[in-house]
Amino acid sequence: MIAIADSGSTKTDWVILNNDLTEDFRTNTIGFNPYHIDAPAIEAEMMKNEELKVISDKITQVYFYGAGCSADFLKETVKNGFRNYFKHAELKVDHDLLAACYAVYRGTPAIVCILGTGSNACYFDGKEVKEATPSLAYILGDEGSGNHMGKKLLHAYFSKKMPKHLAKKFHETYHLTISVLNINVYQKPLANAYLASFSKFVHENKDEPFIQNLIYTSMADFFENQVLPNREARFSEINFIGSVAHYYEDIIRAVAANYHLEVGHIVRKPIDNLVDYHKKYILHG
Repeated sequence: MIAIADSGSTKTDWVILNNDLTEDFRTNTIGFNPYHIDAPAIEAEMMKNEELKVISDKITQVYFYGAGCSADFLKETVKNGFRNYFKHAELKVDHDLLAACYAVYRGTPAIVCILGTGSNACYFDGKEVKEATPSLAYILGDEGSGNHMGKKLLHAYFSKKMPKHLAKKFHETYHLTISVLNINVYQKPLANAYLASFSKFVHENKDEPFIQNLIYTSMADFFENQVLPNREARFSEINFIGSVAHYYEDIIRAVAANYHLEVGHIVRKPIDNLVDYHKKYILHG
Protein backbone atom coordinates (compact mmCIF):
# COMPACT_ATOMS: atom_id res chain seq x y z
CA MET A 1 0.00 0.00 0.00
CA ILE A 2 1.04 3.60 -0.62
CA ALA A 3 0.58 6.65 1.61
CA ILE A 4 0.52 10.16 0.15
CA ALA A 5 0.36 13.11 2.52
CA ASP A 6 0.19 16.88 2.27
CA SER A 7 1.01 18.65 5.52
CA GLY A 8 0.71 22.27 6.49
CA SER A 9 1.64 23.62 9.90
CA THR A 10 -1.86 22.90 11.21
CA LYS A 11 -3.19 19.75 9.51
CA THR A 12 -2.05 16.81 7.36
CA ASP A 13 -4.26 15.23 4.69
CA TRP A 14 -3.49 11.53 4.08
CA VAL A 15 -4.63 9.36 1.17
CA ILE A 16 -3.93 5.62 1.26
CA LEU A 17 -3.76 3.78 -2.06
CA ASN A 18 -3.90 0.05 -2.71
CA ASN A 19 -1.16 -1.48 -4.83
CA ASP A 20 -3.38 -1.21 -7.92
CA LEU A 21 -3.54 2.58 -7.20
CA THR A 22 -7.21 2.53 -6.22
CA GLU A 23 -7.99 4.62 -3.17
CA ASP A 24 -8.46 2.72 0.09
CA PHE A 25 -9.26 5.55 2.51
CA ARG A 26 -8.50 9.10 3.64
CA THR A 27 -7.67 10.46 7.05
CA ASN A 28 -6.12 13.43 8.85
CA THR A 29 -3.51 14.12 11.50
CA ILE A 30 -2.11 17.34 12.89
CA GLY A 31 0.50 19.16 10.81
CA PHE A 32 4.10 17.96 11.13
CA ASN A 33 6.28 21.04 10.63
CA PRO A 34 9.75 20.00 11.87
CA TYR A 35 10.44 23.56 13.01
CA HIS A 36 7.71 23.09 15.62
CA ILE A 37 7.56 19.35 16.35
CA ASP A 38 10.25 16.72 16.96
CA ALA A 39 10.43 13.07 15.89
CA PRO A 40 9.10 11.51 19.14
CA ALA A 41 6.11 13.87 19.07
CA ILE A 42 5.42 12.97 15.43
CA GLU A 43 5.44 9.27 16.28
CA ALA A 44 3.17 9.87 19.28
CA GLU A 45 0.68 11.78 17.13
CA MET A 46 0.68 9.06 14.48
CA MET A 47 -0.13 6.48 17.16
CA LYS A 48 -3.36 8.36 17.87
CA ASN A 49 -4.70 7.65 14.37
CA GLU A 50 -6.41 4.25 14.55
CA GLU A 51 -7.11 4.02 10.80
CA LEU A 52 -3.45 4.41 9.90
CA LYS A 53 -2.23 2.26 12.76
CA VAL A 54 -4.21 -0.76 11.51
CA ILE A 55 -2.53 -0.75 8.09
CA SER A 56 0.85 0.83 8.95
CA ASP A 57 2.73 -2.47 8.51
CA LYS A 58 1.25 -2.86 5.01
CA ILE A 59 2.54 0.50 3.76
CA THR A 60 5.56 0.08 1.46
CA GLN A 61 5.88 3.66 0.18
CA VAL A 62 5.29 6.99 1.91
CA TYR A 63 5.28 10.28 -0.01
CA PHE A 64 5.11 13.06 2.57
CA TYR A 65 5.17 16.75 1.63
CA GLY A 66 5.26 19.16 4.53
CA ALA A 67 5.67 22.76 5.60
CA GLY A 68 9.18 23.28 6.92
CA CYS A 69 10.58 20.20 5.14
CA SER A 70 13.17 22.07 3.10
CA ALA A 71 16.64 21.28 4.49
CA ASP A 72 17.83 17.68 4.73
CA PHE A 73 18.10 17.73 8.52
CA LEU A 74 14.48 18.87 8.76
CA LYS A 75 13.34 16.12 6.40
CA GLU A 76 15.25 13.68 8.60
CA THR A 77 13.28 14.81 11.65
CA VAL A 78 10.05 13.78 9.93
CA LYS A 79 11.52 10.51 8.66
CA ASN A 80 12.68 9.64 12.17
CA GLY A 81 9.14 10.24 13.40
CA PHE A 82 7.80 7.78 10.82
CA ARG A 83 10.44 4.99 10.94
CA ASN A 84 8.99 3.02 13.83
CA TYR A 85 5.45 3.55 12.56
CA PHE A 86 5.85 2.66 8.87
CA LYS A 87 8.33 -0.15 9.55
CA HIS A 88 8.39 -1.62 6.04
CA ALA A 89 8.10 1.56 3.99
CA GLU A 90 10.44 3.57 1.82
CA LEU A 91 10.11 7.11 3.17
CA LYS A 92 10.21 10.10 0.84
CA VAL A 93 9.88 13.48 2.54
CA ASP A 94 9.90 16.81 0.70
CA HIS A 95 8.72 20.39 0.97
CA ASP A 96 5.02 21.29 0.71
CA LEU A 97 6.00 23.77 -1.99
CA LEU A 98 6.86 20.83 -4.27
CA ALA A 99 3.45 19.30 -3.52
CA ALA A 100 1.83 22.59 -4.49
CA CYS A 101 3.78 22.59 -7.76
CA TYR A 102 2.64 19.05 -8.54
CA ALA A 103 -0.96 19.89 -7.63
CA VAL A 104 -1.33 22.79 -10.06
CA TYR A 105 0.95 21.56 -12.85
CA ARG A 106 -0.83 21.64 -16.21
CA GLY A 107 2.13 20.98 -18.49
CA THR A 108 3.42 24.56 -18.62
CA PRO A 109 5.84 26.45 -16.33
CA ALA A 110 4.21 28.71 -13.74
CA ILE A 111 4.64 30.62 -10.52
CA VAL A 112 3.21 28.55 -7.66
CA CYS A 113 2.11 30.08 -4.35
CA ILE A 114 0.96 28.66 -1.03
CA LEU A 115 -1.33 30.73 1.17
CA GLY A 116 -2.44 28.89 4.30
CA THR A 117 -1.20 29.10 7.88
CA GLY A 118 2.06 30.27 6.29
CA SER A 119 3.03 31.36 2.78
CA ASN A 120 5.58 30.63 0.09
CA ALA A 121 6.16 31.11 -3.64
CA CYS A 122 8.38 29.68 -6.35
CA TYR A 123 8.77 29.11 -10.09
CA PHE A 124 8.18 25.56 -11.35
CA ASP A 125 9.20 24.58 -14.89
CA GLY A 126 7.83 21.05 -14.64
CA LYS A 127 11.04 19.59 -13.24
CA GLU A 128 12.80 22.04 -10.95
CA VAL A 129 11.54 24.30 -8.16
CA LYS A 130 13.25 27.69 -8.09
CA GLU A 131 12.77 30.08 -5.18
CA ALA A 132 13.85 33.68 -5.77
CA THR A 133 13.75 34.44 -2.05
CA PRO A 134 13.89 32.10 0.96
CA SER A 135 10.88 31.49 3.16
CA LEU A 136 11.31 33.67 6.26
CA ALA A 137 8.49 31.95 8.21
CA TYR A 138 6.05 33.57 10.59
CA ILE A 139 8.34 35.98 12.46
CA LEU A 140 10.02 37.62 9.47
CA GLY A 141 7.80 36.64 6.55
CA ASP A 142 4.68 34.64 5.69
CA GLU A 143 3.04 37.65 4.06
CA GLY A 144 -0.52 37.00 2.88
CA SER A 145 -0.94 34.01 5.19
CA GLY A 146 -3.36 33.30 8.00
CA ASN A 147 -0.78 34.06 10.66
CA HIS A 148 0.26 37.29 8.90
CA MET A 149 -3.34 38.53 8.89
CA GLY A 150 -3.72 37.39 12.49
CA LYS A 151 -0.68 39.45 13.43
CA LYS A 152 -2.00 42.52 11.63
CA LEU A 153 -5.39 42.11 13.32
CA LEU A 154 -3.87 41.77 16.80
CA HIS A 155 -1.59 44.75 16.22
CA ALA A 156 -4.55 46.89 15.15
CA TYR A 157 -6.61 45.81 18.17
CA PHE A 158 -3.98 46.37 20.85
CA SER A 159 -2.67 49.61 19.30
CA LYS A 160 -6.28 50.88 19.17
CA LYS A 161 -6.27 51.33 15.39
CA MET A 162 -9.30 49.09 14.88
CA PRO A 163 -12.72 50.76 14.42
CA LYS A 164 -14.59 50.81 17.73
CA HIS A 165 -17.44 48.54 16.64
CA LEU A 166 -14.95 45.93 15.41
CA ALA A 167 -12.82 46.25 18.53
CA LYS A 168 -15.94 45.66 20.63
CA LYS A 169 -16.79 42.59 18.57
CA PHE A 170 -13.20 41.30 18.87
CA HIS A 171 -13.26 41.77 22.65
CA GLU A 172 -16.59 39.97 22.98
CA THR A 173 -15.27 37.09 20.87
CA TYR A 174 -11.88 36.53 22.51
CA HIS A 175 -11.68 38.47 25.83
CA LEU A 176 -7.97 38.58 25.09
CA THR A 177 -5.46 40.38 27.33
CA ILE A 178 -1.94 41.39 26.37
CA SER A 179 -0.48 39.03 28.98
CA VAL A 180 -2.35 36.03 27.56
CA LEU A 181 -1.30 37.06 24.05
CA ASN A 182 2.37 37.29 25.05
CA ILE A 183 2.31 33.89 26.75
CA ASN A 184 0.84 32.26 23.65
CA VAL A 185 3.18 34.01 21.23
CA TYR A 186 6.45 33.99 23.16
CA GLN A 187 6.27 31.07 25.58
CA LYS A 188 3.98 28.36 24.21
CA PRO A 189 4.72 26.21 21.15
CA LEU A 190 3.03 26.64 17.75
CA ALA A 191 2.82 30.43 17.89
CA ASN A 192 2.31 30.47 14.12
CA ALA A 193 -0.88 28.40 14.39
CA TYR A 194 -2.04 30.52 17.33
CA LEU A 195 -1.65 33.72 15.30
CA ALA A 196 -3.37 32.11 12.32
CA SER A 197 -6.37 31.19 14.49
CA PHE A 198 -7.35 34.88 14.52
CA SER A 199 -7.74 34.85 10.75
CA LYS A 200 -11.17 33.32 11.43
CA PHE A 201 -12.24 36.76 12.71
CA VAL A 202 -10.81 38.31 9.56
CA HIS A 203 -12.85 35.98 7.37
CA GLU A 204 -16.05 36.45 9.38
CA ASN A 205 -15.76 40.23 8.96
CA LYS A 206 -14.29 40.38 5.46
CA ASP A 207 -17.01 42.75 4.23
CA GLU A 208 -15.88 45.45 6.66
CA PRO A 209 -13.81 48.16 4.88
CA PHE A 210 -11.14 48.01 7.60
CA ILE A 211 -10.79 44.24 7.22
CA GLN A 212 -10.82 44.45 3.43
CA ASN A 213 -7.90 46.86 3.62
CA LEU A 214 -6.09 44.54 6.05
CA ILE A 215 -6.47 41.61 3.65
CA TYR A 216 -5.50 43.71 0.62
CA THR A 217 -2.32 45.08 2.22
CA SER A 218 -1.35 41.61 3.44
CA MET A 219 -1.73 40.24 -0.09
CA ALA A 220 0.14 43.20 -1.56
CA ASP A 221 2.99 42.47 0.86
CA PHE A 222 2.96 38.88 -0.39
CA PHE A 223 3.21 39.90 -4.03
CA GLU A 224 5.93 42.47 -3.30
CA ASN A 225 8.09 40.16 -1.19
CA GLN A 226 7.48 36.68 -2.56
CA VAL A 227 5.98 36.82 -6.06
CA LEU A 228 7.62 39.77 -7.81
CA PRO A 229 11.20 38.73 -6.92
CA ASN A 230 10.60 35.86 -9.37
CA ARG A 231 11.38 37.52 -12.71
CA GLU A 232 9.22 34.86 -14.40
CA ALA A 233 6.13 36.31 -12.69
CA ARG A 234 5.89 38.97 -15.40
CA PHE A 235 5.26 36.44 -18.16
CA SER A 236 3.99 33.32 -16.34
CA GLU A 237 0.64 32.24 -14.97
CA ILE A 238 0.48 32.50 -11.17
CA ASN A 239 -1.29 29.61 -9.44
CA PHE A 240 -2.34 29.37 -5.80
CA ILE A 241 -2.83 26.61 -3.25
CA GLY A 242 -4.38 26.90 0.20
CA SER A 243 -7.44 27.87 2.21
CA VAL A 244 -6.48 31.55 2.48
CA ALA A 245 -6.07 31.76 -1.30
CA HIS A 246 -9.46 30.10 -1.71
CA TYR A 247 -11.29 32.44 0.68
CA TYR A 248 -9.77 35.66 -0.71
CA GLU A 249 -9.60 34.84 -4.41
CA ASP A 250 -11.29 38.12 -5.38
CA ILE A 251 -8.73 40.20 -3.48
CA ILE A 252 -5.82 38.16 -4.83
CA ARG A 253 -7.01 38.78 -8.38
CA ALA A 254 -7.46 42.49 -7.65
CA VAL A 255 -3.93 42.80 -6.24
CA ALA A 256 -2.49 40.83 -9.17
CA ALA A 257 -4.31 43.06 -11.67
CA ASN A 258 -2.77 46.09 -9.99
CA TYR A 259 0.66 44.61 -10.77
CA HIS A 260 -0.46 43.54 -14.28
CA LEU A 261 -0.01 39.87 -13.40
CA GLU A 262 -2.06 36.86 -14.51
CA VAL A 263 -3.64 34.59 -11.89
CA GLY A 264 -4.51 31.08 -13.07
CA HIS A 265 -5.75 28.24 -10.88
CA ILE A 266 -6.64 28.61 -7.21
CA VAL A 267 -6.94 25.26 -5.41
CA ARG A 268 -8.08 25.09 -1.80
CA LYS A 269 -6.70 21.62 -0.94
CA PRO A 270 -3.96 20.11 -3.09
CA ILE A 271 -4.34 16.48 -1.99
CA ASP A 272 -6.63 15.32 -4.84
CA ASN A 273 -4.43 16.85 -7.52
CA LEU A 274 -1.32 15.62 -5.71
CA VAL A 275 -2.58 12.04 -5.75
CA ASP A 276 -3.47 12.35 -9.45
CA TYR A 277 0.03 13.65 -10.20
CA HIS A 278 1.62 10.68 -8.43
CA LYS A 279 -0.57 8.23 -10.30
CA LYS A 280 0.30 9.84 -13.63
CA TYR A 281 3.99 10.70 -13.26
CA ILE A 282 5.49 8.83 -10.28
CA LEU A 283 3.60 5.59 -9.63
CA HIS A 284 2.57 4.68 -13.17
CA GLY A 285 5.61 2.46 -13.73
